[in-house]
Formats: sequence, structure tokens, C-alpha cells
Amino acid sequence: MHKTSAWPLALVYAALIFFASLFPFNGWRAQGIEPAVFFLAPLPPPYWTGFDVGTNVVGYAPLGFLLALALLRTGRGRWAVPLALLAGALLSLVLEFLQIYLPQRVPSNLDWLLNTGGTLAGALLALLLERLGAIARWNRFRTRWFLPDARGALVLLALWPWALLFPAAEPFGLGQVFERLQGALAQALEGTPFLEWLPLREEPLLPLSPWAELWCVALGLWVPCLLACSATAPGWRRAVLALSAVPVGLGVSALSVALSFGPAHAWDWLSPPVAVGVVLGAGLALPALFLPPRACAMLLLVALPVQLALLNDAPASAYFAQTLQVWEQGRFIRFYGLGQWLGWLWPYATLVYVLLRASRRGGAS
Repeated sequence: MHKTSAWPLALVYAALIFFASLFPFNGWRAQGIEPAVFFLAPLPPPYWTGFDVGTNVVGYAPLGFLLALALLRTGRGRWAVPLALLAGALLSLVLEFLQIYLPQRVPSNLDWLLNTGGTLAGALLALLLERLGAIARWNRFRTRWFLPDARGALVLLALWPWALLFPAAEPFGLGQVFERLQGALAQALEGTPFLEWLPLREEPLLPLSPWAELWCVALGLWVPCLLACSATAPGWRRAVLALSAVPVGLGVSALSVALSFGPAHAWDWLSPPVAVGVVLGAGLALPALFLPPRACAMLLLVALPVQLALLNDAPASAYFAQTLQVWEQGRFIRFYGLGQWLGWLWPYATLVYVLLRASRRGGAS
């Protein structure tokens, strides 16, 4: 039995499926539909597309893979595929039943079958890789490249590109939630005496200056580099892992814009302040390559709050609101809630993880 990053990744991925399947979580009501109607409906349903088929299979395959991998790593090899299949099928069944009460969603027995098939395909792939020795090779690779307590960092690094895929008001600007949170609290407390307790901002937020935007981009790119450095020992492996955040971040950001506005506009976001910020972020990462892991964690605990303070002191632009409308109204609706929550929560989860890890005796050492 081994400690494995597959368990937390599987739990995070299951939570993301939950959000993606039930987003936007409003309009709940009984529609007079018997819960078993969708389950017993004839196949195929009258309205389905190849895109729906692909997303249902591909969406659940990673869940089956991670669950089976976690079971294989923790000594439950005989039951890895059946248990992973059962978990994926039950999760999909529960979510399809819940969609009966969401007018914006359509429950489908075909979706349940495709989700179950995707879970099975992912679980079988994990079993095949284990039989071929790929899991053992990954264990040796992880031992050489990462510190023993780097499991949480690996999960966060794996989620960072997915968090960037959802459009952000500023490049690499994850965690801009204070304005939205303040509005939601004001709406919830409206008509109650507790509204006076809420420190509402009287003056409107001002857009970021070019210098502030530059530093937001630089710090947003520096943070994953520091996270990678805190999970590895100094050396060439750390340099490869940390500096790979730059091309990955640029590529995913361009992909996000291309998905929204077309490939011709993939690099329109790379304005002069953003470009200088990217260069500055990469430059800041170079000295961190030679620092002890604990020092990198301490730098992250300074850099990330500064970036969050800059971001949350600026409003979301009209251009950003237009981008969100594209995601809300297009085919991205299945991934809208998933990506949005990742973009909101990733920096705060990183702060909590690094703070707890650095505070342990011998942590990040």
C-alpha cells in the first residue's frame, strides 16, 4: 500500500463533475416528472448530438481512471475496476435524477450509460497501465523528482491549467471573487439589520493601471513556479518542472481565448503590460530554482496574497462580461460551473495547503 495523489484528485474531479452537472444551481422545482421516466425512456433520445456523446464519455473517463488507480495503489487491485465502475455509475445516476428538478437540464438514460461507459474505459486503462508496469515506473519517477510530502502540491499543479481555462478578467488572475462575494452577501442580507454590518465600498472600483496589471500577471505566473519549487529539491529537475509553468500558462490562456472568440484571436490578450509581466514572472522564477523548498513556500505565502489584493481591488471589465456570456450561452455550459469554481478556489486552496505544509515540523524541507 502506498500514499497516492490519485485519491485527492479523484475526489476533486468528482466534485467538479457535480458542479458541472448541476450548474447553475437555481430554479429548482418539481416539474411533474416521475423519477424513473428518464431511466425507462426508449433509446436513443430524440435530441442528442455527437458533442454530447463525446463529453459524457470523456468527462467520466478520468474519474474511472483515478478511482481505479487509487484502489490499485492502496492494495485493492482485485476490486479496482468493479468499485470504480460502481462509484461512477452511482454518481451519474444520482446527478441524472437531480437534473429532473432543474429546468435548464435534461436527464437522459443515454447520458447515464455513456457516463458509466466512460468510467469503465478509464478504469480499464488504469488496470492496463498497471499490468504493463507504467504505475511502477511512475512511482520511481515521482521518487526522483518530488519530495515525499508533495502529494498536495502535485494535485494543485495538475489543476492549475484547468483553472486557467475558464476566462479571467486578467491573465493568470485566479481568485477575483471579492466584488462578486460582496454583492451576493448584500443581496442575501437585504432587508435585515445585518446589512449595516457589511463593509460596503462606497467608491467604485478603478481598473488596474498598466503597472498593477504587469505585477498581477508576473505574480500569477510566479506562484505556480514557487509551488513547483516547494515540492522538489534544487537541481535540473526543479528547473524543468517550474519553468514549464510559463509555456503551459501561455498555451492554456491562448486556448481559452480561442475557444471563446476563435483561433484568430487566440493571442489578442497578450498586451504590452501582459507580455512584460510574463517576462518578469519568468525572471522571478529563476532565483527560486536555487532556494530551499521551505523558502519557496514562504515566498509563495507573500506573493499570492499580494496578487489577490491587487486583483480584488479592480472591477471586472465589460469585455470580460462578454466573454462569460459566450461561455454561459454556448456549448461551454457543461464546463462553465466547473471552470468557474476552479478559477475562484485554486489560489485560496493553494494558500491553505502551503501554510499548513510549511507550519508542520520538517514540512517542505
